[in-house]
Amino acid sequence: MHVQEWLETVPAVSVYALVGVVIGLESLGIPLPGEIVLVSSALLASQHGDINPYVLGACASAGAIIGDSIGYAIGRKGGRPLLARLGRRFPRHFGEANIALAERSFQKWGMWAVFFGRFVALLRIFAGPLAGVLRMPYWKFLIANVTGGIVWAGGTTAVIYSLGIVAEAWLKRFSWLGLVLAVVIGVTTTLVLKRRAQKAAAALPGSPALATE
Repeated sequence: MHVQEWLETVPAVSVYALVGVVIGLESLGIPLPGEIVLVSSALLASQHGDINPYVLGACASAGAIIGDSIGYAIGRKGGRPLLARLGRRFPRHFGEANIALAERSFQKWGMWAVFFGRFVALLRIFAGPLAGVLRMPYWKFLIANVTGGIVWAGGTTAVIYSLGIVAEAWLKRFSWLGLVLAVVIGVTTTLVLKRRAQKAAAALPGSPALATE
């Protein structure tokens, strides 16, 4: 079966659910490829008439907001011992250097760290739990969480969907290439942002470099 024909058999509700769940779990603090899933799904929506980009963006935004809120509650209750346990379980993501860099960002930027953290692969999994651990006032966290989630999820969906529509005729002939391109974009973005975070951590006096994937 041709890839495009196979894609047409994917139920839209399954795509919505997958995007919401993956982004929600990532925002909660579990290292998952939320950005790759969102980019891939938005591109798929541009080729799959049954997938509504507005519903897709809404599900992605809801997952981001709800996941971050749950992460905040868990972080506020668990405190620093929670970060220590996460560090042992996910050393590449919650290692001491990663936590130190994220905490420094929070101390310097406050609620803006939650907002802009949504656009940075590493900070995306820290924002909710770390805001709770650091006892950020909930109203500040909520404002940054909601606005950041909507701008990131909605903006990403709109941009990728629009690009997909422009290239629709070409992608119909090479639909597999569209999926590969979506994955490459997501992976490249993640690696570039992580490299920048590594350089920032290395610049801190006495701070070890961030662990690589």
